[in-house]
Amino acid sequence: MKVKFLGAAMSVTGTCHLITTDQYKILLDCGQFQGSKALEELNAMDFGFQPSEIDFMILSHSHIDHSGRIPLLTKRGYSGKIYCTDATADLVEIMLKDSGYIHEKEAEWTNRKAERSGKPFVEPLYTFQDAADAAKNLEPVLYGQLYEINPDIQVRFRDAGHILGSSIVELWIREGEHVTKLVFSGDLGVKNRPILRDPETIEEADFLIMEATYGDRVHESSGESLEKFFEIILNTTRRGGSVIIPSFAVGRTQELIYQLNIFYEEHQEFKHELDKLMVYVDSPLATSATEIFRRNAQVFDDETREYILKGDNPLDFKNLVFTRTSDESRQLNFNPDPKIIISASGMCDAGRIKHHLKHNLWNPKNSIVFVGYQAEGTLGRSIVNGDKDVTIFGEKIHINAEIHNLEGFSGHADRDGLLEWLSGFVKPPKRVFLVHGEEMSKKNFAYTVKQTLGFDCTAIEDVSEYDLELDTVLSVEDTRNLIATEDQLDKVKSQLSKLRDELETILYNTHLAVDQNTTQERINEISNSLIELEKNSIKLGTTIATKEA
Repeated sequence: MKVKFLGAAMSVTGTCHLITTDQYKILLDCGQFQGSKALEELNAMDFGFQPSEIDFMILSHSHIDHSGRIPLLTKRGYSGKIYCTDATADLVEIMLKDSGYIHEKEAEWTNRKAERSGKPFVEPLYTFQDAADAAKNLEPVLYGQLYEINPDIQVRFRDAGHILGSSIVELWIREGEHVTKLVFSGDLGVKNRPILRDPETIEEADFLIMEATYGDRVHESSGESLEKFFEIILNTTRRGGSVIIPSFAVGRTQELIYQLNIFYEEHQEFKHELDKLMVYVDSPLATSATEIFRRNAQVFDDETREYILKGDNPLDFKNLVFTRTSDESRQLNFNPDPKIIISASGMCDAGRIKHHLKHNLWNPKNSIVFVGYQAEGTLGRSIVNGDKDVTIFGEKIHINAEIHNLEGFSGHADRDGLLEWLSGFVKPPKRVFLVHGEEMSKKNFAYTVKQTLGFDCTAIEDVSEYDLELDTVLSVEDTRNLIATEDQLDKVKSQLSKLRDELETILYNTHLAVDQNTTQERINEISNSLIELEKNSIKLGTTIATKEA
């Protein structure tokens, strides 16, 4: 068996891993590269394999850096199934369609300029229709189900606690008489966070592919970030300013709505101020995603489910407004009243947030609050790093607003969270591959793991292929020089511009509940039935509570 790391090898974007067995080719995620111009140019390049030769694909979660090239994959010949959790299937369809629409609009904008300058036209990476076609291949699977893809391969999705539907992937692959278990962590979330359940523990694997986004950093606690967040809101609005929050449309936005709901309900001492302070979610994608969150209560944590079953919707409150049209979005920047604007994209590289930054970064009364990872080469990274001048839509903007970066809101586990999750393994996997992290993050985490747990980790630094059974490196494609050169050019251009002007328990209990002579096939059947029953009971309870409310 071989694994080839084709994305999230040099950075945190473009996740794509190819598993090749004696009979099958399996793709783990197919993400879009985001960040610098050089990284984004990788999206149109060859995948490193023939899409038509892939037997099936497994998707860990819906974020674009894990799913964003799926429409291109199908456009270039892939026609197999895409296995994922049911919540991920709901989310990724709207996210890919939104991404296709953005690619179309970007191509239209580029071609208008090309027509005037006599340059050749460009084609969008993929279209809205390409995304709709790709979504037809989605095959939803429930958390905890031991699902047989074919006689040689079984998969189980475990909750990763990162965003709605996010999963840790367990794969059992038979080659001849030998069965290998491979685990892919996907993106791991943070424990004790609202809405989502904690990441589930995995106890064994032959081989592990693990993310290391924050492998060398420790977040401040969510409580500290929340306290700062509410303090920023009050201080900003009291001086007549607005709070602008670049936020990922799926995950962070819903958590912010949840926390603001509680803040408005529990702080009656500020009632006079809060009653007139509106919260605008200015992202069509975030609006649609929030509706999907509301329909998937079966995967929420216990606290959030109790809220819903009592008829209290934690993702809605009286001061919350979802803006849908472009006109509604534009009007926000001509409204002088203090307000909170939550808008995508989270790294400020596209979407309506760029308009809000253009109109608000210059004003010292305002605050810009970052609540998620900012990848290298993005506008968000530039602002967080302290640049005082940025260019947005060709206009130089001098930054006078207060800039805040609240890492306690991050959806990614930090170094200690990653280490705690990895310590759940009863014995070390034969090999741990670290991906989805910048170079020093992966290397430092590998060192920490060795010192703390004694596990040997391989920090993936470039497109490379490994033979798992022989434990050897088959190939390494050195693309770092290209990326570094392009990044250097981007920095030079930036400087010139300035000069000019980021259900184990259920299965275990089922085993106890059946006779010792029961077959494994029967146990799996009962387990899957229990999971279906749990999901349907939660949905029924949600429906009843909503009607009673």
